[in-house]
Amino acid sequence: MRVLGIDPGSNATGFGVVERQAGRLVWLAHGTLRAPRGATLAQRLATLHDGLAEAISMHRPDVAAVERVFVASNPHAALILGQARGAALVAVAAAGLPVVEYAATEIKRAIATTGRARKAQVQRMVARLLELSSAPQTDAADALAAAICHANAGPLAGLGTTARRGGRRRVRSLPRARVAP
Repeated sequence: MRVLGIDPGSNATGFGVVERQAGRLVWLAHGTLRAPRGATLAQRLATLHDGLAEAISMHRPDVAAVERVFVASNPHAALILGQARGAALVAVAAAGLPVVEYAATEIKRAIATTGRARKAQVQRMVARLLELSSAPQTDAADALAAAICHANAGPLAGLGTTARRGGRRRVRSLPRARVAP
């Protein structure tokens, strides 16, 4: 399974591609898409769309894992982020890929065991999990984390794992994938 992870942003959008090979995760690519300084919103969205379309064409993923938008305190910023996310989703949908969404806390928990991990911790864990020689930039690290989250939990979404605690069995849910229409 080859997964494209996307961390949408209006100024910088991270992407990362991982593949599950023989039971282990293998890094294929990552990067950050940025529009030129002074670009209009429409130009930034076009740059994002075209860059993701190129990454999809080049790496041919089976699925895209996208970080779900959080509610920002600034409505204007939330609207612009939503538009960037929309441009990313259009690029993915145009390629015919299924889209799976994860909350940022689910992605962080899958990578760093806590949903409150800081950016630097996510960067270090992504580098360690994928055996990279250096930590990727924050946007690319977040995108790789989304890809890793789905590659590890996606096929098992909705299933539970059991753990023993105090002599009793309890069921612990894995991060739930939400497939966008």
